Amino acid sequence: MEFITELLNLFLHLDKHLGTVIQSYGLLTYGLLFLIIFLETGVVVTPFLPGDSLLFAAGAFAALGSLNPIWLIILLTAAAILGDTVNYWIGHTVGPRAFQGRVRFLKREYLDRTHQFYEKHGGKAIVLARFIPIIRTFAPFVAGIGRMSYSRFIFYNVLGGMIWCLLFILSGYFFGNLPLVKENFSLVILAIIFLSLLPPLIEFGQNKYKQIRQPQTY
Repeated sequence: MEFITELLNLFLHLDKHLGTVIQSYGLLTYGLLFLIIFLETGVVVTPFLPGDSLLFAAGAFAALGSLNPIWLIILLTAAAILGDTVNYWIGHTVGPRAFQGRVRFLKREYLDRTHQFYEKHGGKAIVLARFIPIIRTFAPFVAGIGRMSYSRFIFYNVLGGMIWCLLFILSGYFFGNLPLVKENFSLVILAIIFLSLLPPLIEFGQNKYKQIRQPQTY
């Protein structure tokens, strides 16, 4: 039981134990990093796994020579893209079955609206969701439920995955070992997440402002 608890703690907080893992497991660390990023993006029930902080921490250890930054970028970008792809197909396969009229609050019209939304705004949503914890895990699943066309989804999935991994790994690589950053790691991650949230918040505010400015017709 104690072993399972320790293993679970390792998975949930790998960003904080990464140095120990590298010393203990060497090259196997790449596989563990790949697995956690894949699960965090690819399985709806594991949005609590570290994502942003793990990429940042991995970049910081790469700067120290403990990990290869090129391999990190390649493997973790692949994990992020593969995770979203699996999540999309789970939603695409399982989701519509829930809208067959058996559950009162799951109506077919909701599914149709979701499809229309993702066909119109889905690309932007998939990319921006990469930078929002929890939402990052659910966005591809909902895109699958809404039957967003796969050609559009995979394009923005790859684009978002590349931007997300590059931004956080390189941020960790160049800034993760600065004394100020190391002493305030949690605050730095929160600041990065806040900055990631700014674009969708600004756009939401602009849309609301436009709606208010539009003359009402009766």
